[in-house]
Amino acid sequence: MARRPLPRILTSGTASLARSRELARTAADSATDVLHPLITITRGLRRLAAAGRRKWTETPKDRRGPLLFLVASVILVVALIPYGPLLALITLMATAAWQGRDRTPVRTGPDEAQVERLRSLYEALVPYFSVAEDPSPLYAHGGEWEKAFGSYDFDDDNRINRLVLRYPAYFTDGEADARARIEHLLHAKSGRGREYHFGWDEEGNQLTLTVLDPLPTDVAAQRFVTSPGETVLGFTDGTSVQRTLPVTDAADGQRDVPPVVWRTGIRSTEPHLLAVGQPGSGTTSLLRSIAVQALLHGDVVIVEGSGTGEYACLVGRDGVLAVECGLAGALATLEWAANETERRLIAANRARQAGHPTPEDSKRPLWILLDRPGALGHLAAADGVGDPQTLLQVPLRHGRAAAVTVVVAEQFDSLDALIDPVWQHTRARVALGPATPAQLTEVLGAEPGTTPTPDVPPGRGYARLGSGPVHRLQVPATPDPYDDATSEAHRRAVLELLPERSTANEPEPVVVAEG
Repeated sequence: MARRPLPRILTSGTASLARSRELARTAADSATDVLHPLITITRGLRRLAAAGRRKWTETPKDRRGPLLFLVASVILVVALIPYGPLLALITLMATAAWQGRDRTPVRTGPDEAQVERLRSLYEALVPYFSVAEDPSPLYAHGGEWEKAFGSYDFDDDNRINRLVLRYPAYFTDGEADARARIEHLLHAKSGRGREYHFGWDEEGNQLTLTVLDPLPTDVAAQRFVTSPGETVLGFTDGTSVQRTLPVTDAADGQRDVPPVVWRTGIRSTEPHLLAVGQPGSGTTSLLRSIAVQALLHGDVVIVEGSGTGEYACLVGRDGVLAVECGLAGALATLEWAANETERRLIAANRARQAGHPTPEDSKRPLWILLDRPGALGHLAAADGVGDPQTLLQVPLRHGRAAAVTVVVAEQFDSLDALIDPVWQHTRARVALGPATPAQLTEVLGAEPGTTPTPDVPPGRGYARLGSGPVHRLQVPATPDPYDDATSEAHRRAVLELLPERSTANEPEPVVVAEG
């Protein structure tokens, strides 16, 4: 017996059925939106009818007659009043609309999981914010956490996103150790893996905890919209600075990000910079980024103590006076820089005495970039010559008046090799990579108001300009374009920023692109 074929609608009409269901669902939703007032009034009439039926059932039989007489009298009076039926109908519809409204309760407070998290955090703070002599403690075991926590906000994972808490006036919020203990506890209890900002209001006895968004790591080296004398060290939080710069990210998208701008020149209060970090933290990329920006309006001298050739891409470029890696070249270059600083001072002084403007060769900015001076100091001690850092004393002391800027980069484990003039005259500080609070305090002069990030990308750290606040910092990606590990996009971005080569017969290094 032959098998009968299925109807055509079941074999080839699957798409049509799905489209028909979607159209029907859309039509039903549209009809519901249009008829929503009628649905609400109908629901209210049903509720009023149910309430009337319930009232009639609950009324004793001996009272039903007077109740019917009262209702009939009211209906007769309404019917005799001018416009009475119309007003009665409007009143009935309004009452039905009010009774038929959606009464779904709106949650305004925290749910059970959030309450449990807040209560646990409150109990954890009791040993730190309470003393036995307090007759009315704000923090006590089994106490009311609502009085201590002024406001709070949670993310989608029920983790604290923002918290404002009050603490007793006798808490020693002026001591760094006491604040550090509270910050460590809140960091642990609020959820690790995020960065937190702690805002202490000593006058109002309040502490505000805020979860910070991660800093952008997809911004590569590029031409930044800055004025002469301004150098972009990196990018930070929008609440820390009052300025933004347009940048192009890795996806070729335009956006505005808040920068950390370091100002140099005669009127600068932080004319020199010290960058410290762990190996691979991005201090060399920071110096490379500074060099690329400085070449727009000045000359650059680079002394590399590690001798790894990280600045080979700058050799022979216009504006790059020298790139030295050996001890002898470093000593000669730094000695020339010291003599050049003295020459500029003398020329500017003579011009002012004669009533003439400063010569152009003394006004053009000169940048001295010294990477890993500790390694050069060890080599100098082995050869029995003086430490090259001593030649930086004149540029450090008088560099601001002579338009000379010194940038020194060193690692944390070699900080003891830095001489006192470097510490005294580098008022702009940068600390990159993982570091302990003690190390950050030693370099920056103050503790950051944020917790360290769990995963430190290259170029991530903190910056402080003079006596200002400590900013989170993400250095723009400026890798060595001649390194095989550099991506093609970053290699091209750096090479496009470099000036032309002044040495015509010097060959361009060959770099094999990835992929």
